[in-house]
Amino acid sequence: MQGDQVNLYAAFNEQDEAYFVVEKIKQAKNEGKAFSDHAILYRVNAQSRLFEERLMLEGIPYRVYGGFRFFERAEIKNTVAYLRLIANRHDDASFERVVNFPTRGIGLKTLEIIRKYALNSQCSLWQAAVDLISHSQLSSRSITPLKQFLQLIKTLSDSAEALILADKIKLVIETSGLQTYYQQQSDAKTENRLENLAELINAASLFKVSINDQDILTELELFLNSIALETGERYRDQEIDCVQLMTLHSAKGLEFEQVFVVGLEDNLFPSSQSLYEPNRLEEERRLFYVGITRAMRHLYLSYSESRWWYGQENNSKPSRFLSEIPLDSIKEVRLRSHTHQKPALSAIKPPSSIETDYKVNQKVQHPKFGEGIILKIEGEGMQRKIQIRFEETGIKWLMLSYAKLT
Repeated sequence: MQGDQVNLYAAFNEQDEAYFVVEKIKQAKNEGKAFSDHAILYRVNAQSRLFEERLMLEGIPYRVYGGFRFFERAEIKNTVAYLRLIANRHDDASFERVVNFPTRGIGLKTLEIIRKYALNSQCSLWQAAVDLISHSQLSSRSITPLKQFLQLIKTLSDSAEALILADKIKLVIETSGLQTYYQQQSDAKTENRLENLAELINAASLFKVSINDQDILTELELFLNSIALETGERYRDQEIDCVQLMTLHSAKGLEFEQVFVVGLEDNLFPSSQSLYEPNRLEEERRLFYVGITRAMRHLYLSYSESRWWYGQENNSKPSRFLSEIPLDSIKEVRLRSHTHQKPALSAIKPPSSIETDYKVNQKVQHPKFGEGIILKIEGEGMQRKIQIRFEETGIKWLMLSYAKLT
């Protein structure tokens, strides 16, 4: 008995990909299928955000299997706490969360004194810290790191004022010490945490504000409000019929009626670290096999032609794994029931070698940023980066493989 063909969707970008997947889930639900029949599988933990956002927008219950939802992850909560303090110094919960994170020598005894003063004076923890310092009611050993923290928040606030939202978040991640802290962690989740921070920057880059809203609140305040709407105690009950979101590693041993394996692009799946290491690439190939064999009846594979990363839009190349599937087993899908039995998969092939004969101080032309001069070149292969000072837009780092320089 021959099974269904594998459905392949080429999305314009990652937002289009999330829209397509959720529309297919809605369509199946209207045909009498349960939400729990569907699983969205991704290579990188941070990819869950856009699917969570889209599912919430459509009112579809979901559960992140074996992990936290995007805005509940510790590294995201810590960054958001810094952002909330920039927007509102008197946010006590945020003050408590990051006043000594990363560790800066503010002990529990100092925090207890601050809490007690705030309670007695009916003021915020921030104001209590300011008063205690000005009245010299703390030991000099406690005052120094506390003053440094208060100054850090003020400096971040001043520096961020003229920046766009995505750059504000970059500034906080880098200057607060969060990025260094997570880079120095040696456990298995280090890479996931850094990818989640990068995805938070992407979320800010894609955040849209209406003119009416901006008359009332700042862009940062509106962004923080939107985050508040995406957190909370929803769908905790294990009995609720939910769409399942999970990494491919978490999916081993599970099966679902309809499976979506998303983000099938070189540098994402397979990961950039594995492209030039045969053993790691083979591990990624086995992981891909795990993903596609989770589907009991229907399998959808998707990739995006462009994807935001660290606040910058990059062109994407379809995963080389797609070229390993026989053409007669694939059906190219369009959202509005428009299909082609034999997709034009010429684009799905391993990347060719990258032009590397650029030199420092060389003049180059970029289609969007104009003329510039090369300052630095770093990395190898698909990860080769180039730093350019553009005459009109300043200094930028670009991925050489996507930069389209002349």
